[in-house]
Amino acid sequence: MRHRSWLACAALLPLLVACAEKDAVHRVQGHVFGTQVEVSIYGPSAKEAQEQGAAVLREFDRLHHKYHAWQPSQLTALNDAIARGEPFEADQEMVSLLRSASDLAQRSGDTFNPAIGRLIRAWGFQSSDIKDAGAKDAEIARLVQARPRMADLQFEGNRVSSRNRAVMLDFGGYAKGYALDRAAQILRAAHVKAALVNVGGNAIALGQPGDRPWMVGIRDPRGPQMVARVALRDNEAIGTSGDYERYFMKGGKRHAHIIDARTGQTVDLVASVTIITSGGADPGLRSDGNSKPLFVVGPQGWCEMAQRLGLDQAMLIDAQGRVHATPAMLARTDQGKGHGEPVRECPAAGGGRKI
Repeated sequence: MRHRSWLACAALLPLLVACAEKDAVHRVQGHVFGTQVEVSIYGPSAKEAQEQGAAVLREFDRLHHKYHAWQPSQLTALNDAIARGEPFEADQEMVSLLRSASDLAQRSGDTFNPAIGRLIRAWGFQSSDIKDAGAKDAEIARLVQARPRMADLQFEGNRVSSRNRAVMLDFGGYAKGYALDRAAQILRAAHVKAALVNVGGNAIALGQPGDRPWMVGIRDPRGPQMVARVALRDNEAIGTSGDYERYFMKGGKRHAHIIDARTGQTVDLVASVTIITSGGADPGLRSDGNSKPLFVVGPQGWCEMAQRLGLDQAMLIDAQGRVHATPAMLARTDQGKGHGEPVRECPAAGGGRKI
């Protein structure tokens, strides 16, 4: 049930290496956040690349243990305090992450909602071994009626509390993006020439390896092949949310880990959403979080949501395999005909900051 959402295009690596006599691409791999991680570093010696990649993996491991949703962590300690109706003394890093998540939740009309950890648990997704039990209707109704939201959180310096004891935070759709930004900071501090960091369905690019950009592929959510390729520029991130990584089948229906907080149900109209973000200090975080509202609102509302969030580069593949994309996304890819059908276009997001 678990697959990579998209992969760096390995076929390009020989070309990259051939472009320079001294520089090469070195890859360091690991397994963190329940997924495969790959750090591709261009330029230094193999020994230097291993050291730099190891530093990134250590940071990923720190974040994994700090924000784990069901094993003892700083996040579970916060959730326990909220359940008791008590304030929690967090650190500045956690507060900043909570505030940014709250801002996205507000802008998306709570279609991005990390406060629904109890619903995620009820569906069985807070587990390394996903089973096909699913949540009971009465339990779903009770948890939806409790209306846990990021807006329930209150901040006094680094002290965090909640007006609503039903809030249980789960950063499964946010922490990987933050990890990408931290990886970029570490690698820039090490003065790498170029790098591509891939965490499951999200990646960030630094610089350019020789005279060719980093290339990534957007995979077909129902098969191993790619539906498009895209070149990533410096400080750009790409994020994919899909129904094929963490899911179970029951009664012939696919239940993926992305849940609509408004209904408490899993989303079954979308197979994947991919967005590209750029600029600033947090393109990775935005590539992870901003894909979720588009997934939740589905084929009928994704275009309006992309405009609402200022996303001009987005692609949605619905459950029938039809491709929907913004013009700016189509211009970035070699994809133009979808799965034998014309791509359904969404007008580009107008105005605001390019993300």
